[in-house]
Amino acid sequence: MKLAVVSAGLSLPSSTRLLADRLTSALVDRVPEVEVEVIELRDLAVDIANNLVTGFPASRLRAAIDAVTSADGLVAVSPIFTASYSGLFKSFFDVIDHDALAGKPVLIAATGGTARHSLALEHALRPMFAYLRAIVAPTAVYAASEDWGAEGLSERIERAASELAGLMGKEQPVRAQVDEVVPFEQQLAALRP
Repeated sequence: MKLAVVSAGLSLPSSTRLLADRLTSALVDRVPEVEVEVIELRDLAVDIANNLVTGFPASRLRAAIDAVTSADGLVAVSPIFTASYSGLFKSFFDVIDHDALAGKPVLIAATGGTARHSLALEHALRPMFAYLRAIVAPTAVYAASEDWGAEGLSERIERAASELAGLMGKEQPVRAQVDEVVPFEQQLAALRP
């Protein structure tokens, strides 16, 4: 079984790569036999740009595309810039044939400086992979600067990894625990002076 991990972080070290590594580790804990190939898009930026204007991938880019398209599962992590995925992230998926990810299980994740950008997973990444007909895990993982070491990130990582393992046919996903629902009227009453 093969797992491709695409990290679009630009810096070194990168919080995007750190999140990709934590997601990968959680998946490998569930599927120890999986072979992992990490693709750092930062290293392929020039090749991606050249492919966009020439239509021909260089050998390193071709190897990355082959790794993604032949994998049994995909972890795709992008930094969020201006409320959406990075241009490098989008450009990489633009050079992949639009039918190549059909039916492929994908776990989407992103990093950003503030929690304000967390919905980018739902309004940018998830629709892109839906357009490519991939099967996106229900739990997307967003990590803002304040999330590192905070309560909740590890739980989201574990739940997302479990869902991806399930989509890859290796595990039954862990069901999320739902806190008691507080009626809306009660929430509004608590806000009144």
